[in-house]
Amino acid sequence: MKKYIMILAGACLMQFAQAQNIDRSHPPKPGPAPVLTIKDPVIYKLSNGITILVVEDHRLPKVSATYNIDAGPRLEGSKAGVISLMGDMLNEGTKTLPKAAFDDAVEKMGANVSLNASGGSASALTRYFKTAFSLMGQALKEPAFTQESFDKLKVQTLTSIKNSAKSAPAIASRITNALAYGKDHPNGEFETEETVKALTIQDIKDAYASYITPSRAYITIVGDIKPLEAKALVTEVFGTWKGKILTVPKFATVNNPSTTEIDVVNVPSAVQSEIKVVNLVDLKKNDPDLFPVLLANYILGGGAESRLFMNLREKHGFTYGAYSSTGSGRWQSLFNASASVRNAKADSAIMEFLKEIKRIRTEKVSAEELANAKALYAGSFALGLEDPARTATFASNIILNDLPADFYKTYLQKVNAVTADDILRVAQKYFSAGNSRITVAGNTAQMLDGIKKIGLPVKMYDAYASPVTDAPKTTGSAMMVQAVDVVKDFLKAAGGADELKKVNTYYAAMNMSMQGMALSATQKQMVPNKEAMAVSMGPNVMFKTVFDGEKGYQMQGGAQKPMTADEIASKKFHTALIDQLDYISNPAFKLEIKGIQKVGEGDAYQVQVTDPTGKVSTDYYDIKSKFLVRHEGTTGTQTQTIDLSDYRKVGTVMFPYKLVTTIAAGGQEQTYTMTVADLKLNSGVTADDFK
Repeated sequence: MKKYIMILAGACLMQFAQAQNIDRSHPPKPGPAPVLTIKDPVIYKLSNGITILVVEDHRLPKVSATYNIDAGPRLEGSKAGVISLMGDMLNEGTKTLPKAAFDDAVEKMGANVSLNASGGSASALTRYFKTAFSLMGQALKEPAFTQESFDKLKVQTLTSIKNSAKSAPAIASRITNALAYGKDHPNGEFETEETVKALTIQDIKDAYASYITPSRAYITIVGDIKPLEAKALVTEVFGTWKGKILTVPKFATVNNPSTTEIDVVNVPSAVQSEIKVVNLVDLKKNDPDLFPVLLANYILGGGAESRLFMNLREKHGFTYGAYSSTGSGRWQSLFNASASVRNAKADSAIMEFLKEIKRIRTEKVSAEELANAKALYAGSFALGLEDPARTATFASNIILNDLPADFYKTYLQKVNAVTADDILRVAQKYFSAGNSRITVAGNTAQMLDGIKKIGLPVKMYDAYASPVTDAPKTTGSAMMVQAVDVVKDFLKAAGGADELKKVNTYYAAMNMSMQGMALSATQKQMVPNKEAMAVSMGPNVMFKTVFDGEKGYQMQGGAQKPMTADEIASKKFHTALIDQLDYISNPAFKLEIKGIQKVGEGDAYQVQVTDPTGKVSTDYYDIKSKFLVRHEGTTGTQTQTIDLSDYRKVGTVMFPYKLVTTIAAGGQEQTYTMTVADLKLNSGVTADDFK
């Protein structure tokens, strides 16, 4: 039913319209590397294992501190989720200060105190810092751990898990790590409803005893404080604290797959496919390859001027952004190239990812590209040095990663020393061509056939990285049903084609909310193809679109834009108020059954619709009720899904009164609900509404 699609299109424009004027015709000119002057922190060591790093900075009357425990990756097994939940519990008050009193004490100072599973942080004006730091210490040493707080946070955790169950980005991240490292590895395991439900308050206390300790702890203090004063404060708060002695964990090396494979998860509700091309790397921070890898990654996918971004976004328009990253450190990490793309373009995007990875592995970068990358990277690094807290972490990084003392002071010299030969060498070593893993989480009905044509092995998994042997339903009863019959059944369920043809005008008023704003929308239509829609906030019209049958315009923020020739041509093909009437009467519309998919609690026929202009959308019709329950479509680089429900009788025909809309663009999704407040047929609309 196109009237609802129009409302969605208007909301899409409100939500995602952005004006970006970036002049890329003149690349930035590389300049000389800035001379780095990094102030070394004063370092103290307490007998209980705490290392104190102090950076004195009196420019502002403020002090900040972080407490970080270097426990390394931690395997939770059947209690996955316990460490994170334990970290949340640390913010629930202490043995002597209930949460409300603790929060009140922090708020009165205008300070910030927070705790987590790796320690905590405190910041305040100089005169309040000692009190704020002491509160952080009290929370770490004497957490309340009440049953009431545990029950509350456990419910919140379970709710969060349920809310992300249909999120393609969340699923893609989970399966990528689980398949790359294995579910029995700290970086590959994940919490589930089952593991969290099984947790008890005693599990929280056991995790606390195992990991919250002065052993291998680093306290970094930055700001308006003398080093000896900082040491005295830490000694006063933590000096007598004892805890479990931690050791650095060791894990067996994990291998990449023997050949590149594509691992697919079906997320029927996904309006975009989340693609990640990954391979495991073992790159220590003291490895001479580090700086060539940093620049190679920067050139490939480090920012808006990188090859992946310019290819997948600027050249092909598959996505709002495509990026890559390469981990480094004491444990194995990932090279990861990723993007969120329209489902129908997932196969094409994968091919472009592989093309760019192959290119940087086989062709030397140009002198200009390398020089520009060095300049941009150096500028970003130098800008970060303005934050004293960042430079304060350099000392602990040097200690933990066995780095030379001048590692950061000579950082940019090492960056500038990288050659095109170095880039080629490390790209071949760290960016895999033949044994990478490509994970795709999206609507398989819209992308799986194309992905199979790439020619790489394709494996199916569920949302929790378990192999799936049964493909999505695309045979059997679905193949014995004709698409036109599915549409006719819908028209019959909606009141019958003859009754629907009697509807000459349509008026709907809707209530909706978006990004915390209360909005209203009105939709008016008149046969054969006149349309008008407005979205308002209070008395102010935020967005409006009008089509009088021959020409039209869109208006937003006071600016009016005429419809393009293509937009007008597409609208002229629709001559009925109900799209499905056009589908069965106009042979220029092509319908095809693509299979059966789960929508809500029931199965639905998936019907692909190709309009006379070649634009493709997908409708889902519930097998039992026959109603249209979902519509999926694309507008430019935006994808949208509308779930329709609460069908009610209006006169002799049926219309949905509830629409749950998901809009995806730029790797982000937003869901909001629209409810019909008033609906009129054959009244409330005149020809003047379309001027």
